[in-house]
Amino acid sequence: MLVTNIFVSMPDFLKDQKRYYTPVEYVLDKIGGLYKMPLLWRLKDKSWRYSELKTSLQRTSDRMLSKTLKELVADGFVKKQVFAEVPVRTEYSITERGLGSIAIITTLRDYGFQLMEEDGIREGDG
Repeated sequence: MLVTNIFVSMPDFLKDQKRYYTPVEYVLDKIGGLYKMPLLWRLKDKSWRYSELKTSLQRTSDRMLSKTLKELVADGFVKKQVFAEVPVRTEYSITERGLGSIAIITTLRDYGFQLMEEDGIREGDG
């Protein structure tokens, strides 16, 4: 492993009238929070209907799920497709941009499991 003493600055910047101080802060604003990563994780393999996502994320309200999906769609991580059927069918799928986040989510997930093990926490405790 190569270690250097070179200082690499993390520039602050404005985006949509919000100041960010690091690229890490920016990415966490885009995919962080309680439901964004779990939604992206579910969508990585297949398209889901809203009702399926709602059932899968039992602890979320309709308002929060709808808001989170709208943000992911607006930021280009998720695609919403509406089918003109009776009743109307809506499906959500991951985009190429969204797929780019999966490696990061996988790393965080694996590290979370490692920390849980180190702290003596078993899945399902609680």
